[in-house]
Amino acid sequence: MAHHVTVMTRTGCHLCEVAEQDIERICGELGVAWSAQDVDSDPEWRAEYGDRVPVILIDDAEHGYWRVEEDRLRKALA
Repeated sequence: MAHHVTVMTRTGCHLCEVAEQDIERICGELGVAWSAQDVDSDPEWRAEYGDRVPVILIDDAEHGYWRVEEDRLRKALA
C-alpha cells in the first residue's frame, strides 16, 4: 500500500519549515507522496492541531508533532 504523509503547518512557523524540509527529503528518498496543509485554513484543523504544529500525519492518522523523528518515520513508511 502506498502511504501519504501530510504536514499540518502554519505560515511563519520555523519548526514547520524545518519539518517540511525533513519530510520532503525523507519522502523523496522513499518515493512517498506528501503534502502540506495550513491548519489556519480550516477551523476544525486549527482546533485539532493548532497548538502542536507541525503535526505529521501518515495516511490521515497522527504520527507525531513538533519535530520529525526520522528513524520512527522511516519505519512507519517501510
